[in-house]
Amino acid sequence: MDRPRGESALRRRRRLLLALLVPALLTGCTAGPSDRPAMLENDEESAAPTTTSPQDVPLPPLAEPRSPTIHWSDCDQQTLARFDPPAVPDSLSLTCATVMSVLDAPDLPGRVPIDVALLKAGDGPIPLVVLNDVEGEAGTAYAAHLAASLPPELLQRFSLIGVDRRGTGDSDPLGCLPSEVHGPLLSQDPAGAGIDGVLDAARRAGQQCAIDLGSSQLAIDSWRAAGDLEEIRDALGTPTLNAIAHGEASRVLISYAARFPKHLGRVVLDGIPDPSPDPATKVTDQAEAQLAVLGAFARDCAARHCALGTDATSAVNALLDQLRSAPGPAIGGVGFGPGLAINAIAVGLANPVRWPELGDAIQAARGGDLSKLTAFVAPLVNGTEPVPSRLDGALATECNDSADRLSVNQISALADQLRSRFAPFGALATQRLTWCLPWPGNTNTPVLPGNVALPPILVTSALADPVTPEPGTARAAQQLPSAVRVSWQGAGHAALMSPCVADAVRAFLVDGKVPANGTLCPA
Repeated sequence: MDRPRGESALRRRRRLLLALLVPALLTGCTAGPSDRPAMLENDEESAAPTTTSPQDVPLPPLAEPRSPTIHWSDCDQQTLARFDPPAVPDSLSLTCATVMSVLDAPDLPGRVPIDVALLKAGDGPIPLVVLNDVEGEAGTAYAAHLAASLPPELLQRFSLIGVDRRGTGDSDPLGCLPSEVHGPLLSQDPAGAGIDGVLDAARRAGQQCAIDLGSSQLAIDSWRAAGDLEEIRDALGTPTLNAIAHGEASRVLISYAARFPKHLGRVVLDGIPDPSPDPATKVTDQAEAQLAVLGAFARDCAARHCALGTDATSAVNALLDQLRSAPGPAIGGVGFGPGLAINAIAVGLANPVRWPELGDAIQAARGGDLSKLTAFVAPLVNGTEPVPSRLDGALATECNDSADRLSVNQISALADQLRSRFAPFGALATQRLTWCLPWPGNTNTPVLPGNVALPPILVTSALADPVTPEPGTARAAQQLPSAVRVSWQGAGHAALMSPCVADAVRAFLVDGKVPANGTLCPA
């Protein structure tokens, strides 16, 4: 069922917050000693165990929709205004729709509606659902950018269906964080000791969200987002879900595979969050990857003869020192100091397409003009009534998806260790551990030994990925029963930007060709 996009986000969110009454029902992966841990478990119908090996499950055939119920219309300007740079070509066909989904907890009294916003990019006959990191741009905008960069042959076969995950974009977006805590949550000085400022902001955020959301606080997660995808698949009229998930959004498709294995189509996971139960392992890998990407950015900058000269790393450190002594104007409730600056730089480093823009922004900031650098972090800290900051939905989703919590003392000790090893990114990697301390812990994460055989799943990774580091993606791929991995030897949170990876994805999705596990693509 689709709904007009003219309904206000505030009205939709009020309906969501007042109506949701669900318990925690979360999922995750656990690390195991085996090279090929047990398969995912179907959470829907109980079925007899199967002895079918993953290799015996064929890649599902492509099928055009039958009797779809979605009605597409022109996208409104508010949706288009959310697009991050670069601009999307005018020649790309973009239409929008809204699908009504429901919460799927077994003891939910009634069927509570949730509006899920969609954007269709291209005119290919077969829908290919696209999801993005919850902290990045909305899935609708990401799908448009992805459509502009993928091989034309893929768009002749598929239309990309971007999905704003629940609590984000136009999908009943959350706005429970007090506006004055957005900046402090991202303000940890990468060279400063102590986490008291970030912890205080996290406590205020957790308290306010608990008040505003009530029993629905735990309903914004990847497990239930997988249920939204099943509603979307049905509305699209397709027998199987063909999809691409970017980074952290891979959790949603992994949950979908666990819950709806019979409807799993051709799936690509572009980076996967580390399933390790040890938070220290995850943040250490992330800090190391962030430093590696900064080095790659510096080399690229020198090769392009950019304004930062031959040592962009020194230019970044000089800017941070400059902002310690003279912070810029306030944004998100705090002065623009080194903490917000390193977060803005991290956003820019993750997307190599924006490296020239990032270099110009850093140079301008050193000259006193912070506006260009602020633009990278503004979507996280600035929000309005119809368009809340990205941080609200991201914090709720990431904390609900995480069962692991470190103590304040453990986080402080880890931050001190990483600060000296991976400056200036050590504290940046640990501050997010602080965000979830006041949030209810996920104690219902099921073990996924399962007996469900799945078709091949293509996993792509980048050698230096600052958001979903490759070691964690490799560990996650080992726990998927039918994963094959293609690794790009480049830097950035965007393996799909590699022509080699993009061609492997095209062959997988369009031609049904499964690459050899462990395939390498040059930088």
